[in-house]
Amino acid sequence: MQHSVDCLVRVLESYRGRDKVIRTFCYGSQLVGGILSCKAEAHDFSHNLGKRLLLFSAQLSHCRTVLRLFDDLSMLTYSHSYGFGSQEKDGIVRWISVLTNVADQLYYPCEHVAWAADAHLVRVKSERWWLYGTVLWGTSLLLGILRSIRVLMLLKMKLRRCDKDGSSRCQIHRQMQVELLSIFGCVTDLSNAIHWMPHGFLWAGRFPAWLVGLMGTISSLVGLIKLKVDCDQTCSVE
Repeated sequence: MQHSVDCLVRVLESYRGRDKVIRTFCYGSQLVGGILSCKAEAHDFSHNLGKRLLLFSAQLSHCRTVLRLFDDLSMLTYSHSYGFGSQEKDGIVRWISVLTNVADQLYYPCEHVAWAADAHLVRVKSERWWLYGTVLWGTSLLLGILRSIRVLMLLKMKLRRCDKDGSSRCQIHRQMQVELLSIFGCVTDLSNAIHWMPHGFLWAGRFPAWLVGLMGTISSLVGLIKLKVDCDQTCSVE
């Protein structure tokens, strides 16, 4: 019990951990609010509650957008430290990771301009910059899926070379489970990214609010699970 509380405190005290918790509440509120606002009558209590949850979700989303105004430097530092991935043994993983870092780095200024345009701080059309950001986000997600698939292939080859009763096999299996979770989370996020593309592109604009919330909630829970795994590993080392 104490171990779980300590991990929860670590999550909430860190910026990334708190962002994941806010993200989970954001999409969870959209999921529940979307369901209530669709099924209830126009003047029903449940309908009004659903509308309030959707407004709450929108405010949490705006909160995350404002907080990301300060993410550029940390992302730049990470991209610089990774460089061209000379520490990676596999060339495919290396170049996919480099391209992912480029997409992530470009995403932030696009979102900042879109936010500033919506706040009437700059005189540009925000729709174009939101589109640029969505395309970059979707590109990053797609690259993340490809990277995890490649890592899974490498882990399977590594698993064949391990002893049948070795601790290394358990570690490889855990790594494979993490990569499968990453693929699952990226796929759900990618479905939402496509939904926010211009109408006419695949299923763009066709998701109801509750389905967007469902996809986002699933990916957020995946992120929390991965964060808990990292926290458990950190705690075990200490």
